[in-house]
Amino acid sequence: MSQPAGHKIWDPVHYLKYADQRLRPALDLLARVPLDRAERITDLGCGPGTVTPHLAQAFPDAEITGVDSSGVMLDAARAAYGASATWSQADAAAWQPDVPQDLIYANAALQWLDDHLTLFPRLFGFLKPGGVLAVQMPNQYNNPSHVLMREVAENGPWADTLAPLLRPAPVARPEDYVAWLSPKAATVDVWQTEYCQVMTGEDPVLDWIGSTALKPLCEALALANDQRTAFLETLGNALRNAYPRHPDGTTLFPFRRLFIVAVKA
Repeated sequence: MSQPAGHKIWDPVHYLKYADQRLRPALDLLARVPLDRAERITDLGCGPGTVTPHLAQAFPDAEITGVDSSGVMLDAARAAYGASATWSQADAAAWQPDVPQDLIYANAALQWLDDHLTLFPRLFGFLKPGGVLAVQMPNQYNNPSHVLMREVAENGPWADTLAPLLRPAPVARPEDYVAWLSPKAATVDVWQTEYCQVMTGEDPVLDWIGSTALKPLCEALALANDQRTAFLETLGNALRNAYPRHPDGTTLFPFRRLFIVAVKA
């Protein structure tokens, strides 16, 4: 999990509240990595380290480095999984390894970074021949949760504060990643999956995005508590209409993710 521009502090406890739902796509990505063994692996944007031990189990002989820009997340990773990897604080946009890698694995991290046209070929260049770039990114930009977040941010007394923080779609079209990686790839596999997440509790969709996409906006309003409260109430109402609670108390939250597995020629 790379830290977005303007983002101050990640909250590992809030992020891990939905650990099971967040882990599933990470393991789905790992299952598609076409390597029998690896010597050097980077878990790029490792966050609190929840996937790192699974990488260690899949590749027991590998030297694994968990990289993240958030010191708070790395502290959580060290505390929980210290022996699984070497932990390093770095910005994924500027990171580069000392030696070529067998696997660069980036789960729910690269969507925080811009200019994927440059970023993805750059990361691909850090692999050994036969090495794998494996990426999973949330791709919710055009789905109600994120559309409503932007609409509410742009239409209220908080708009002057929040509008500059809104980004264009961070994830490109699937065919773009194929085009960018294919010139130096043996194979490029790109697919999308929509997970129909069954959520419980009060305002579960608001709570989910509150630990990720919504967090920079809330932090920007932290010094204006009246606006922050009103903003969250307005957005919460909109999300409850878009994702109604069922009679059994559950809320269905479809969540789309893009997967990329590219093998270097």
